[in-house]
Amino acid sequence: MQAVTFDTPGKPAEILQINELPLPVPQPGEVRMKVGMASINPSDLMFAQNMYGIRPVFPSSRAGFEGMGVVDACGEGVNIPLGTRASFTAIGAWAEYVNTTAKSLIPVPDAMPDEIATQLFVNPFTAYAMVLESGVQSGEYLMLSAAGSAFGKMVIQVCKMKGIKTIGTVRRPDLVDDLKALGADEIINTAEENPVKRVKEITGGKGVSCILEAVSGPSAAQILPCLAQNGKMMIYGALSLEDIPLNAGLLIFKGISLKGFWLTDWVKNANPEHRKEVFEQVVKLLTDGTIQLPVEAIYSLSDIKKAVIHADAEGRSGKILLRVA
Repeated sequence: MQAVTFDTPGKPAEILQINELPLPVPQPGEVRMKVGMASINPSDLMFAQNMYGIRPVFPSSRAGFEGMGVVDACGEGVNIPLGTRASFTAIGAWAEYVNTTAKSLIPVPDAMPDEIATQLFVNPFTAYAMVLESGVQSGEYLMLSAAGSAFGKMVIQVCKMKGIKTIGTVRRPDLVDDLKALGADEIINTAEENPVKRVKEITGGKGVSCILEAVSGPSAAQILPCLAQNGKMMIYGALSLEDIPLNAGLLIFKGISLKGFWLTDWVKNANPEHRKEVFEQVVKLLTDGTIQLPVEAIYSLSDIKKAVIHADAEGRSGKILLRVA
């Protein structure tokens, strides 16, 4: 079978390659998925550079975390019908076949297109879960950086549905109208506006109780003062690949807190009611089209280098996917 692998960490477009590997045999508790489509997420690109929470194992590591397909074989103790269509997560999703734990499968309805099913887990679940964990209520403001990203668009739609007002930050003026049409209440172009000043104007000087932060580095420090007294910043990404330079005074005198968010840990440790709500609502909202997941381009597995370059480019309007079967 064909699979995307890499032998050393580095820039994805330079190190990723297509190799022929033996068909994997599912172990107890596992299923083998015949992959239909796979997503390219920032976490995949960071993993290839050995900069993610999960580290590649060398001399040859598989690539890709998220995809969809059908159950092709079951390991001992698994009774899932062959042919079951499902979304999954596994190291090595960018391949014709991959093993994953049976418990990680999310069966998807026939009405859900492959292009949506392959994006089901990482962005939608993270977005819905973070909105819940933010504690922001209907009528209040939630702020998010990188609002033009696929994740940011998902957050805006979830908040709109829940009656939560959103303030998003972008660095390009051409994103503003589209994001407002999607449901954002306020969009701040940080290349032209002072975000702290604008947030104070929008909130009557109070600031926001929570910021969902994707970029890290100096840009995160720039918007940290937008938080209200005892506000919190939830950090789920580091697109800048830089640490946040902190103003200790903000933490001491405003009671501000910073908290990391990683979906893998959240799924394991979340309040069972929250976890149930996220799983049920995300599948429902994506199936009936209430929430959209735009796709900009779909590449074949053999075009993996072109695909990761496109996925890492600025100015995308949707997700980059891989068609495997």
